[in-house]
Amino acid sequence: MNKKILKKVRERLVEQKKELIRELESFADKNKNVEDDYNAKFPQYGDHEDENAAEVADFEGDLYLEKTLEKSLKKVNEALQMVKKGTYGKCRECQKIIPEKRLLAFPTATKCMDCKKKTL
Repeated sequence: MNKKILKKVRERLVEQKKELIRELESFADKNKNVEDDYNAKFPQYGDHEDENAAEVADFEGDLYLEKTLEKSLKKVNEALQMVKKGTYGKCRECQKIIPEKRLLAFPTATKCMDCKKKTL
């Protein structure tokens, strides 16, 4: 892979990781025992019944968002590890090189479009 493109992709991945962590930390605490694991904070709005219902509803939404962001963070970390190991940009299915355009648009891609279409 072109070193200039690889550098650009790595920079995007690093920036994406920072943004994911920033977003997670806005509503969740980092688990000190497990890397890249967060625990959504339970909101405290008050003691009235309607406030309690809002707390539960917001917490459920935060739990879903936490899991989604953690999955994205995991993919970014995996891509950064592949860059580091020199295996980035190869399709996991067919082992062909993933086109640079795809990687620039979707830096966490692990499959070429042909293999991706097969799994849809």
